[in-house]
Amino acid sequence: MSTLTHFDAQGQAHMVDVAGKKATHRVAVASGHIEMLPETLALIESGTAHKGDVLGIARIAGIQGAKKTSDLIPLCHPLALTRVAVEFASVRANESDAIGITCTATVETIGPTGVEMEALTAVQIALLTIYDMCKAVDRGMIIRDVRVKEKHGGNSGSFVAC
Repeated sequence: MSTLTHFDAQGQAHMVDVAGKKATHRVAVASGHIEMLPETLALIESGTAHKGDVLGIARIAGIQGAKKTSDLIPLCHPLALTRVAVEFASVRANESDAIGITCTATVETIGPTGVEMEALTAVQIALLTIYDMCKAVDRGMIIRDVRVKEKHGGNSGSFVAC
């Protein structure tokens, strides 16, 4: 197993030095799910939520979250993102997901470090925005299963979750 890269030889936290790393095309895809009552999903889908276009606002929030990741997570590098796409899919109860909305974020850059944290942040912020906009009608929503689905680029190559 690899060592943790955010600690120096003395065990002190530090930002990883990426100055010597080659700039390559980096892509990360993350996803997550917010479980809700069927009535809440219907309200979102109808576009009649009191606060407005829930998914449109959550999309913008997710994009903004990706762009602000280094402000939120202390040891993340500020990155010039070349693409942030945030998508939503309504889910009715099935074997793997409960009723709610699944969010998928794809983030890209050309640089010396990956964009997994930016993709994860985009998903979390988008789902938190849905919660915020709908909490007046459904305080029991649950955000879960936020994870990196895939990443490409860099020295470690590609990763695709099972």
